[in-house]
Amino acid sequence: MSAQQRCDLHCHYLPEVDDGARSLEDGQALCRGLGALGYTTVVATPHMRPGMFDNQKTGLITAFGRFVAATTGTSGPELALAAEHFCDDEFFARLEQGRALPYPGGHAALIEFGPERFPLRIAERFFRMQVRGVRPVIAHPERYVPIWTDSASLRDLVERGAVALLDVMALVGEYGQKPQRAAEQLLDDELYYAACTDSHRAADLESVERGIARLSSLVGEEAAELLLADHPRQILAGTVQD
Repeated sequence: MSAQQRCDLHCHYLPEVDDGARSLEDGQALCRGLGALGYTTVVATPHMRPGMFDNQKTGLITAFGRFVAATTGTSGPELALAAEHFCDDEFFARLEQGRALPYPGGHAALIEFGPERFPLRIAERFFRMQVRGVRPVIAHPERYVPIWTDSASLRDLVERGAVALLDVMALVGEYGQKPQRAAEQLLDDELYYAACTDSHRAADLESVERGIARLSSLVGEEAAELLLADHPRQILAGTVQD
């Protein structure tokens, strides 16, 4: 698949719903910029985190519909909607009750952990997700403190069917040296299935571009495009190769 068919599974272009784009124009500029970097599909993943970003499925669908309507007719990638779910009891309740926002097609859902530790009984809960036909997609594992010294906990989840999603900006030190080193090590260990931008505003695009270049230098252009294009689309299609 060519670099002109990249698919971003983690982006915050939807305006005024979380810590991402602050206006319609900001969100549109981010999407145009991603299109210029070869992305033909960009999935908005606004936070769903009680007490911090109290977004609900219906409200996000409405906000997405407004954004798409305002953007129709302009150049840019295909737009889609999911959510970045904070991994807590409320997420699993939402998933069971149909109040979560998995990726389009319902084959997978994006999940964020707290930075200091992995949730209790997470392997069991991820197994239950997969029984329901929803594959866990772990957002930016390189930012989680337990990964900085030992990737075994992530490897266990990946071997059980979860997939790990690299934030390319980590590769150029956007979040500090420890996440950068962790990202490089996880690439070496082949624990990532796909890569994303986790971009929040147009100002991130320069770091995204440098992160993509760094990814290509580390793993080679062909492997980089698997992470940026082919594998994200497999996640959406439900055709992940275990």
